[in-house]
Order: sequence, then C-alpha cells, then structure tokens
Amino acid sequence: MRTRNQYTVTDKLITKITAWIAGIIAVVLIIWGIITLWDIYHNEYTNDAQVQEYINPVIARAGGFITAVKFEENQAVKKGDTLILIDQREYTIQQSQTEAALINAKAQLLVWKSKVQTLTKTTQVYSSKIEVNKAELVKQKLELNRYKKLVETESATQQKLEAVQANYDIAKAELTSSTEKYQASLSEVNDAKAQEAVVEAEIKRLESLLDRHKLDVTYTAVVASYDGYMGRRTIEVGQMIDPGQVLAYIVNAETDKWIVANYKETQIETMKLGDTATFTADSYPNKIFKGVIISFSPATGSSFSLLPPDNSTGNYVKIVQRIPVRIRVTNPKNESDLLKAGMNVNVTIAKNQ
Repeated sequence: MRTRNQYTVTDKLITKITAWIAGIIAVVLIIWGIITLWDIYHNEYTNDAQVQEYINPVIARAGGFITAVKFEENQAVKKGDTLILIDQREYTIQQSQTEAALINAKAQLLVWKSKVQTLTKTTQVYSSKIEVNKAELVKQKLELNRYKKLVETESATQQKLEAVQANYDIAKAELTSSTEKYQASLSEVNDAKAQEAVVEAEIKRLESLLDRHKLDVTYTAVVASYDGYMGRRTIEVGQMIDPGQVLAYIVNAETDKWIVANYKETQIETMKLGDTATFTADSYPNKIFKGVIISFSPATGSSFSLLPPDNSTGNYVKIVQRIPVRIRVTNPKNESDLLKAGMNVNVTIAKNQ
C-alpha cells in the first residue's frame, strides 16, 4: 500500500512538471507567433537577395606575347598599378619607322617651300620684263608711225621703214614671249604650292599615325583603372593574346556596394525611394547591415530573361512575379567590406502604413 502511494506521488510530480513544460512551450509559441505576425504586418521580408558590386573585365588593347604578370588572385591593387606587360618591340619599331617618315616629309616640305620662293622670284622677274617689253613696244610703235609719215612725204627711205617695222615686230614678239613665260612661271608656282599642300597633308597623317603608335606602345602595359581587387588569374607569361581579349576581372572598390532584393509584386505597394532597409548575410547571421532603397526595376525579372514568358500561348498559369529592388549599403567601409558580390542576404523593409 505504501509503494502504491509513492508511485502516485511520483506520477503527480511528473504530470505537474510536464504540464509546466507544456505551458512554457505554449507561451513561447504564442509569443513567437505574435512577434512573427507583428513582423509580417509591419515589414516586408525576402531571402531572394544578393550582394552586387561592379566587376569589370580587364581587356587587352594591344596584342602580342605576355612578358610579365604582376598580380595574383584576390590581390588588392591601386589605380595605375601595372597588371600585365606585353612585348612592345614590334610597336616601338613601327613608331620609329613613322618618326623617320615624318622627318623625311618635313624635309620635303622645306624643299617645296624653298622652291615656291624661288619660282615666285622668277615670276617677279618675268613680270618686270613684261613692263620693259611693253615700254619698248610703245617706243617702237611710235617710231614706226613716225617713219610711215616720213615715207609718205618722201623724207625717209622705204628701207629705213622696213628696218623700223622689223624692230617693232621684234618688240611685239618679245612681249608675247615674256607674257607666256610669266604665265608658265605662275603655273609652276601653283604646282609647287599644290605639292607643298600634299606634303603638309602627309605630315598631318604621319603625325596622327605616330600618335597612334605611341598609344599602342602605352597599351602594352595594362594598368588598373581604379582601386579594387583582382579576380581569378587565367593568364601566364609567354601566352599570346589578341586586342580586345579579356585578361582578368577586377572588383571595383571605389564604388558603393548594393543589394538586389527580388521582392514579390504584391510586396512593393508600400515601398518608396529612400526607405531604409536592414539585412543579414548568410555568412554573418548575427551582423545587422543597413541600406537605403535607391531604385526599382522598370520591369519584372522575367521580362529581362533571354526567353520572356508569353502568356498568349494558351498555357497560362498565373505566377507571382518578382520586382528587383536596388538597395545601397550604408554601413561604414570596414563593415561593408565583409560583403562580397554574390552573397545571399535576407532583407527586411518596414512598411509605410
């Protein structure tokens, strides 16, 4: 009888403890449910979100053999740091050839300028001679008219008139010859000036070509365009590359990071630009990050896909679409550096009631 009473007391104790535990669990569940409902009512949440930052390709602007690779994977680099060196001997040879051609063209220009000056002076000489021949022709014409009158009055012989006529014809021919030589010299001056213009155009072409060759020489040293971190290294010394080839990737450390949170279309009704957001990264679940909404996508994510859905095919199934929301990270740099591109995050944005 005593043993049965002892078991009865024990059973009561166990039942009491179990009831207390069940009650505590029920209270906890109720509190958790209330908090969850409160959170659902006042906040919009999504775990379809990733960290984004600018990851740009490092592209070769010159082709050739790689002579040096001066970075390692994940290395921090500064703007202007040399990343890759390309064999530049071919480019320097082309630059030297163009420099020599430019020197030759400038020398030719000096020759043609000198020739233009010489021909111009020759033209001036012929112009002066024309004036002399004109004066001589006038003189001989006066002399001819005078002797014609003298012959009419029989004061001069016909032989003398013929001699004066011959002198007049000679003066006239000399004037014609001087005029033709003057016109020819003008043509030579114009031809020389045209050739001078051709050489000047060639000089401009060679100067532009030389600038291009100098640029090509600078392109053989591939440098970082901004502060950042290098990505995976896939090239090595001795590798042949072509212009436009992607050599590596660099993560831009000068710009802010942002979150692309893909919210359901039914969740963005109360959101607006400038709203604050909080989020945690799966890598740092106990670390709270902050951000601010800076833009909404102009279309759903599926609309930008390679094959956007066509609901007019007769197989329509309504699916809640996602709207990408861009959120700029506002944490200090030492905290935002913990976030890496592609990390999954869980975003919460308070509703605007």
